[in-house]
Amino acid sequence: MGTEQATGPRSATAVEDVAHLLVRCLRAEGVEYVFGIPGEENIRFVDALDGSGIRYILVRHEQAASFMAEIYGRLTGRAGVCSATLGPGAINLLLGTADATTNSAPMIALSAQGSLRRIHKESHQVIDLVSIFAPVTQWAAHVTCPDAVPEMTRKAFKTAQSERPGAVFLAVPEDIEAESPTQSLMPLQIDTVRADAPSTSQIARAVDVLTAARHPVVLAGHGAARCGASDALIRFAERLNVPVATTFHGKGVFPDDHPNALGAVGFMRRDYGNFGFDRADALICVGYEIQEFDPVKINPDGDKRIVHLHRFPAEVDAHYPVAVGIEGDPSQALDALGAALPKGLTYDPSSSAKIRTLLDEELAYGRDNEAFPLVPQRVVVDVRTALDRRDIVLADTGAGKMWMSRLYPTYEPDTCLVSNGLSSMGFALPGAIAAKLARPDRRVLAMTGDGSFLMNSQELETAVRERVPLVVLVLVDQEYGLITWKMELELDRHSHTRFTNPDLVAYAESFGARGHRIENAGQLLPVLRSALDDDTVSVIACPVDYTENLRLTDRLGNLTGPF
Repeated sequence: MGTEQATGPRSATAVEDVAHLLVRCLRAEGVEYVFGIPGEENIRFVDALDGSGIRYILVRHEQAASFMAEIYGRLTGRAGVCSATLGPGAINLLLGTADATTNSAPMIALSAQGSLRRIHKESHQVIDLVSIFAPVTQWAAHVTCPDAVPEMTRKAFKTAQSERPGAVFLAVPEDIEAESPTQSLMPLQIDTVRADAPSTSQIARAVDVLTAARHPVVLAGHGAARCGASDALIRFAERLNVPVATTFHGKGVFPDDHPNALGAVGFMRRDYGNFGFDRADALICVGYEIQEFDPVKINPDGDKRIVHLHRFPAEVDAHYPVAVGIEGDPSQALDALGAALPKGLTYDPSSSAKIRTLLDEELAYGRDNEAFPLVPQRVVVDVRTALDRRDIVLADTGAGKMWMSRLYPTYEPDTCLVSNGLSSMGFALPGAIAAKLARPDRRVLAMTGDGSFLMNSQELETAVRERVPLVVLVLVDQEYGLITWKMELELDRHSHTRFTNPDLVAYAESFGARGHRIENAGQLLPVLRSALDDDTVSVIACPVDYTENLRLTDRLGNLTGPF
């Protein structure tokens, strides 16, 4: 993987300015990459990055930079950093910033701002950025004093990487960037203090709930993946023989090939995994956050007793009445709870087998289906076959995401990535670039609809220029298929969802990527395998038949439970 070298002489300065101090602070925080586009008002910051040990990834749109920072933060647990100039450049960072906060991913968005002498009034390209970013971040601020840079940088990372990760926004006025502190300053020491041990009294209360339960179910969310709770979840499930479901965001934190696995929930009310909750009288929710999906889908009457295990308290919701909240490290809490429960206590996970059978039947239908355009089930099967257990697929928002989230067997956390808090379109291609940088030992596939692909397709040039090998699988139906699905379900008709595409193979090749066109069902798997093994950027245009969407909802509507 290469990078462009800066050209032209660099003048040495005797006194360090804010730009260089900020870069030193980023280095102290362990920052490896900054994703962005330079502007006139932050040229000193971009120049200070050159030769600093931090790799600047020049992108083609600031929105893509924000998605890259989000996915890098999600995969590493360390805040990803994106950068833009003032005004329109900064505003273009807003979508990925909001996506990071709603997906609980650590991220820092840095932007330039007009000078302090003019931000109080109407002025060229000046807008109140802090007020714009405040609702979608955990902290947003201006750097108004050179001496504050070390403290504000440390606070930004501490906040972004807190028990509830999210995004932080800092704006650096152009005159402040060029100034120097009043004294020589050093980055602040990194301090991470977390209360990991669960409360013994809360464990005892949870024991009372579970010993009285007859049909408990575990629901693991993305917080369980962030905290590395997979091993503890498996121990807990096997200790009690209890079924375990995950959210779409938590896919893989409990392996789908485990006999206690219920699969993922988060689609419609009547889906296979949801039936596993019908008889449940208690829910053990591990790292679950309500924005991942509405709890009404698994607790419609609000009558199930809930034990909530996470690093922070649960959101209040009528369908999520927490009987016992256990704050701390989820792995320690699960192990402590398992040890405290009476020996010999066990439950009946029989619903797991029925649900896995239904999922397997759908996958078998896809595996044997030679229709062209391809049915989405066939796409899911071929993607799973082509990828290793630890490889990463990013499923962009749209109908394809729903099929992947429901059906794609996932075995390790953060190997099937979706946007489930904000559900932003257009994140998969830029996110795949960041995923490959964060996990260079894994193969990376961006799976996206043609609508989502063209929202950030310009980042093919970034991937080619930066020599970041990845594969983009574009599901072609020339339609915003998820919206058509919704309109047909609720209105019995649809409108204003059709569009046309360029020649996607020629389009990919014009960027220097390799293009592949799928012309029959049997081509997809070998083309996927070949492209994933190539050390380059590849785009696969695959026609897909989404008439399966309505067939699915009709089939689910006719199912009866509980299982």
